[in-house]
Amino acid sequence: MTVTNTTPGISTITLSTLLRRWVVRQADSETEWVESQLNTLRQGASETTLHRFLGLAPRRLGREDLRLSVSDLKEAEQLRPDWDPKGWSLDGTARIAGLLAFQGPRPFPALFKDLVRTSDARELITLYRGLPLYPEPLVLTHEVGEGLRSNMRAVFESIAHFNPYPRDHFDDHRWNHMVLKALFVGSRLQPIVGLEQRANPELARILLDYAQERWAAGRDVSPELWHCVGPFAETVNAYEALSRALDGSPAERSAATLALVAADTSTARSLLADAPDTLQLVAAGRIDWNHLTQEEAA
Repeated sequence: MTVTNTTPGISTITLSTLLRRWVVRQADSETEWVESQLNTLRQGASETTLHRFLGLAPRRLGREDLRLSVSDLKEAEQLRPDWDPKGWSLDGTARIAGLLAFQGPRPFPALFKDLVRTSDARELITLYRGLPLYPEPLVLTHEVGEGLRSNMRAVFESIAHFNPYPRDHFDDHRWNHMVLKALFVGSRLQPIVGLEQRANPELARILLDYAQERWAAGRDVSPELWHCVGPFAETVNAYEALSRALDGSPAERSAATLALVAADTSTARSLLADAPDTLQLVAAGRIDWNHLTQEEAA
C-alpha cells in the first residue's frame, strides 16, 4: 500500500515514510520498537500483527501531540495538498503509518471497514483523520458516512475539519448535509477544507431556511453561516436576512458585510451603504472569515 508524491520538483517520498520519520524522531526510547514494527508490517505481516501494533502504539509511545516544524508542514502540503496534520497525536500518527505500511492479503477498504466497526471513539478519530492519505478513497464512502452520523462531535470533526477528503469526494448532497450538521452540533465552519469552493445554491437555500428557523425560535445564528450564502444572495433572495444580520452583533455585522461583498450586486451594494465602517475594515483586510471581529484579528 504505497502512496507516493508525484509533484514535479519535489523529491519522491511515500506518505508512510514521511509519517514514519516523524514518529521515529519523537519516539525516544521506543525508536527501535517502532522501526522494527513498521518494517515487519511492510514485509507482509498478518493482520493479527497489525492489530497488535495498533493496540500497543498508545501504550508504547504515549498520547502526546505530534511535534511538527514549519518545514514538516510544508513537506506535508507538498506531498498531499491541503492535508493538515497539526493536532495529530504521536500514537495516532504511528497507527496511520502502520496502516499505510501494511502489505496484507485483503484490499485496504475491507480492512478499513473492519477497523471502523471495532474501534472506540479515539481510534475512530485517528482512522478518519487519515482519510486524505488512504488508497481507493472512493470505496470508503460508506464508512465515512457512518462517521458523519456519529453523535460524538470529535468523531464528526475528524472528518469535517482540516480534512480535504469531503471536498474531494463528497457529492453536493452529502457535502451540504455535513455543513448543516456542523452548525447543528456547534462546530465551526471555517476549518472545513473547501468551504468556499464547494458552496452551491442549494446549500445557500438550506442555510437560509435554517437561519430563519433559528430566529423564529428566538435562537442565535452562527455568523459563519453567511459565508456559504453570500455568493448566492441574489439566487436565494437572502437580502432581508442579511440586512437583519447587519443589525446584529459585531461578528454578525462583519459576516453579513463579507457576504454582501461576495454577492456584489446592486442590492448588496445598497445594503453595504449602511455599514461603511465595517466595509472599510473589510477593505483594509482587518476583518475576514477567520477574524470576524477586530479582537480576533489582533
